[in-house]
Parts: sequence; C-alpha cells; structure tokens
Amino acid sequence: MSIVVTGASGKLGRHVVEQLLEKVPAGQVTAVVRDPERVADLAERGVRVAVADYNAPETFDGLFAAGDKVLLISGNEFDKGRVRQHSAVIDAARAAGVALLAYTSAPGSLTATLADDHRGTERALLDSGVPYVLLRNGWYHENYTENLAPVLEHDAVVAAAGEGRISSASRADYAAAAVAVLTGEGHENTTYELGGDEAWSFAEYAAELSRQTGREIVYTPVTPEALTGILTGAGVPEPMAAVFAGVDAAIAEGQLVVDSGDLSRLTGRPTTPLAEAVAAALKD
Repeated sequence: MSIVVTGASGKLGRHVVEQLLEKVPAGQVTAVVRDPERVADLAERGVRVAVADYNAPETFDGLFAAGDKVLLISGNEFDKGRVRQHSAVIDAARAAGVALLAYTSAPGSLTATLADDHRGTERALLDSGVPYVLLRNGWYHENYTENLAPVLEHDAVVAAAGEGRISSASRADYAAAAVAVLTGEGHENTTYELGGDEAWSFAEYAAELSRQTGREIVYTPVTPEALTGILTGAGVPEPMAAVFAGVDAAIAEGQLVVDSGDLSRLTGRPTTPLAEAVAAALKD
C-alpha cells in the first residue's frame, strides 16, 4: 500500500509530502509530478516518484494499486477543463481499486465561478463509487501574504470584498489535515469543511500589516469591475482577473467564512494565525 500525492511538486503538495515523511517511511509515499527534476530531493530521500499529467489520462494507467490512498490535489489550469483533468485520476483510481481518494475542493458555501470545477469533480468522485474524502479547503493565508509587494509599494490593500470576512489558514494547516486523513482511519465517505479558527476582514488585515511594518497601510475597497481592471492592467489575463474579482464578491457575501472547526479538529491543534503568516512573509 502506498500513499500517493498528485501535484506533489506544487506548494500544497510539497507540504503534504514533507509532513507525510514525518509519519510514514519514505518508501510508502509516491509523489506524482510532471517534472521529476522538481522533486529530485524527495527521490533522494526514498520517496517513489511517478510522472503523470492531468492532461494525459493514459499516464495514470497502472500508476495506482489496490489499497492505495490517494490525494488528488486540484489542478490550477482553469482554461483546460479541470473536471476532465481530475476525472482522469478518478477513473484510474477506480480501475485500480484504491482504498481512498481524498480531493482538495472548495468550501460548500462558495458559489463563485471558482467553485464550479470543484463541484463537478465532487460529483464525478461520488459517482465513481471510490471511497472518498472531500477536503473542502478554505482560503489560504498565502493568497495574500505571498503578494505583498504591491501592497507595500502603495501602502494599500485593494480588494472588492467590502466588509466581508475570511476564515483563512496556512498551506501547512491544510496539508496537515490531508495527512491526518491519509494516515488515519475512519474517514471514508466524509466531507470536511476546512477553514481557520479566526475570521478576519481586509480592514483588519491592513491594520495588522500596519502594526508589523510601522507604516500606515489602508484598506481601499473597490467594485469587482474596478478590481478586474486593476488586475488586467497588471498583466493578469481577463478571465482569471474576473475569477479573482468573483471570489472577492463572494467574500463580501460571507461565503468564505468557514466555522465548522473541522480543520483544527483534524490536525489536533489551532490553525496558524494570520498575524504569524504576515510576520513570516515580511521576513522573506
């Protein structure tokens, strides 16, 4: 039996593999990637590396074995039909008779366009009959803390989220939840709504940045249309800019507040505070 992680060279996948190695022998972990050079260090530590591509279903033939536990990390190629991509993995997992397939989805409360592919993938997974876990990940601290350059350049947090709040957590937190499911028992056919312990607003985010930088950083709310224009002006493709603006509109409606407590229960610890993520980002 192997624990198989797709998208293992990505930012979330890396966290998952590293945390798995703290719990199980490296030989029990398979990292699925497009470019094996990106995980050469993991291979040196004994992790099995498999090369496969969501866009080439045949590359998953024979990759899984009966009894495997699989983490399907959602792809980020929004223009290539993510449901079709994910279904290739689900079909291969069903054919192999895996023991569990966990999928990184989006909160059930999210109705923005970003969630459409996740709902489609969830339907495909449930229809497959494969024992499943839906890891409905909320927003990531890093969606903001990894993009501080324009904020610090203009001393302004610009968003189209009004006074909406977000229950974000760190990638490491969400990875820990996935590891708990992959290494634990009794999670079959379960849905977890995952989010941080404390919700925050963009005004509070700006205040935290001000506190830690010693500068006056303000929150500047804009309309979704204005945000789309700002993003496209910065080089973001228009369809992607519209998706981001749609997420902000959903935040304004409270759709990214996840108060289930599932994340801290699965990991057995409190989630990472936003202030800690800000501090880490400012040190980089």
